[in-house]
Amino acid sequence: MRLDKWLWAARFYKTRSLASDEIGKGRVQVNGQEAKPARDIKAGDTLQMRQGPVTRTVVIRGLSQQRGAAPVAQQLYEESVDSLRLREAAAEQRRLNNEPAASIEHGRPTKRDRRSMDKAQDRNWGDRWSASVDP
Repeated sequence: MRLDKWLWAARFYKTRSLASDEIGKGRVQVNGQEAKPARDIKAGDTLQMRQGPVTRTVVIRGLSQQRGAAPVAQQLYEESVDSLRLREAAAEQRRLNNEPAASIEHGRPTKRDRRSMDKAQDRNWGDRWSASVDP
């Protein structure tokens, strides 16, 4: 069975073309070797996939020609204990670290903010008949 088709059927990627792209970028290895999308895989092969900051290591337990429900797809592979531990540690780190955007105190004001600032500074041009300074 083709590697990209199995990754799609096991629900690691939403489409086969996404799976192919990730394989082409070198983010998927089969038995420790770089692979191509058309590589034949079989039960017992070990896959290492880099998804974001986390590297997942799975052992293929079954093959499927079609994409099924998530519980069925999870029966096609078994994730290693080390991989599970690293994924949980990464999730915990993301949970404990604050969002970088939340630390920005001042940014570009919104339209609403600008109007309230103008009202506070009394920059109302309605009481002037021209933009020139009166003597």
